[in-house]
Amino acid sequence: MCDKPRCPWPKTDPLYCAYHDEEWGVPEFDSRALWEKFVLDGFQAGLSWITILRKRDAFRAAFAGFDPEKVARFDDRDIERLMNDAGIVRSRAKIIAAIDSARITLDMRDKGTSFTDFIWAIQDGKPQVNHYAWGQIPTETKTSQELAKLLKSKGYKFCGPVIVYAFMQAVGMVNDHTVTCFRHAEVAGMMKNS
Repeated sequence: MCDKPRCPWPKTDPLYCAYHDEEWGVPEFDSRALWEKFVLDGFQAGLSWITILRKRDAFRAAFAGFDPEKVARFDDRDIERLMNDAGIVRSRAKIIAAIDSARITLDMRDKGTSFTDFIWAIQDGKPQVNHYAWGQIPTETKTSQELAKLLKSKGYKFCGPVIVYAFMQAVGMVNDHTVTCFRHAEVAGMMKNS
C-alpha cells in the first residue's frame, strides 16, 4: 500500500497511507463533508491526526453521521452519552463545541450562507497549489490566520490558525503534497477542474 513516492508523514501505516492517497488534499465542496472534517480537526487539537482517523467511524456513529441538523438537537443527555463513549475523544469542551458548531452552521445557512461558501470565500472558491519540499510546509499561513479569526467571530471553537491550516490542507483548499509525492500532480489536476 505504501510503496509509492509520497509525503513522508503517513510512513507505512496502511490507514494513514489510504487517507493520504485518497482523501487528503482533494478539494471538498460538500457542506456536510466540510463540516465533518472541521469538527474532526477540532477534536484533533492536542492530539495526532492518526488518533482521530482511527476513531473516525466511531465519531460518525456518535455524531449522527455528522448531520448538522441532528447534531444541533443534541442535549445534555447526548453530551453525557458522548462523554461515556470510549470510541471517541471524550472532551466535554470539544463535544459542546461540536454541538454549538452545528447550530452556528445551520444559523448561517438559514441566513443564506452555506458552510462551503463561508469557508471557501477566503480564497474566492479556488484551491491553491503549493510546491513545497518536505520541511518547507508551513503550520499556518496568513490565510489560515484570517480564516481562524472569521470562524471565531461566528462563535466556532477549537479553530486556531494551526488547526485551520491542517483543515485547509485536508479539504484541498491548498495542495501541500510535496512536489516529489505522486499525489501532488494528481491533486493539482483535480484543483484545475474544481
